Amino acid sequence: MNLALSAAGATVRGVGAVSPRWGAAFAMPLFGSVAKPRPVRPDDEATMWRARHRTVRIAGVDRRGVDVDAYEWGGGARTVLLSHGWNARASQFAPLVRELVAEGYRVVAFDAPAHGSSAGRRTYLVDWLDVFAALQQRYGAFDAMVGHSFGGLATLVGVAGGTDAARVVTIAAPADADLLLSQFQGMLRYSDAVSARMRERFASRYFPGQPDPFAWLSSVRRPLPAEVPLLVIHDEGDRMVPYAEAGRIVAANHGARLLPTIGLGHNRILAADDVLDAVLTHLEVPSAARTSSAPDGARRAAVMPAAAVDELISASVAE
Repeated sequence: MNLALSAAGATVRGVGAVSPRWGAAFAMPLFGSVAKPRPVRPDDEATMWRARHRTVRIAGVDRRGVDVDAYEWGGGARTVLLSHGWNARASQFAPLVRELVAEGYRVVAFDAPAHGSSAGRRTYLVDWLDVFAALQQRYGAFDAMVGHSFGGLATLVGVAGGTDAARVVTIAAPADADLLLSQFQGMLRYSDAVSARMRERFASRYFPGQPDPFAWLSSVRRPLPAEVPLLVIHDEGDRMVPYAEAGRIVAANHGARLLPTIGLGHNRILAADDVLDAVLTHLEVPSAARTSSAPDGARRAAVMPAAAVDELISASVAE
């Protein structure tokens, strides 16, 4: 734990000992705060320079408006939206971008508010959902959505709530928002009484009017539509999002496929060749509701039996 976080935790605990409600009020702004953006890795700079850049405006968590940087590569008819995680940026998907463009996809990604090159200082999952809606308005239905970590949870929540995507991939994603609040409590080490008030503030701040936002923010309690194929990739040694979260997601989403990896951790998994191959294979899995309308030859997996698809995906993941 760094000194600033340690000091913040001490303050929340001290104030919370006097009044859990005040402790939660002090902790709440910290929950939506984002660390200084990471620089683009040298290996990813060329990919980002080749992107067609545009800006989309969303309301933002403060509902005052914020500009979000979006990126587009390729010119295919099939559009894939990539959703990065907390304290991350679109450039982390550069290896996958290159693979998808080579396969003829149009690829779209973005830097969420307070991330990467985008404006803002604070954010939460509602901003990811607003970006999905803004980009969907521009590009129409997505052939697929791929989300990493927090962006994976946002993808699950978005598609369950109506974002139009034919198939979904999550990589190292949590199953619901409860884990995030629990981890935040673990970092600052405040009491359960403060935690209860934090949950109340979280619900009223980010999801006013929702009778139970924690059900709404859960891939377990609110799974994807049955016709949307889901691939869940997670490393067994992930130190940021426990591997058990993958099992929770798969168990709640009928027909979901789990692809475990070993030794790739939370971020390096995004560039692993076996993972990239597995994602590309899953993107060819037909959606039951859309197979009949697919253009001839657009999806070679549409005529493959499920067992054959499973075999292909399993073969692409390192044992």
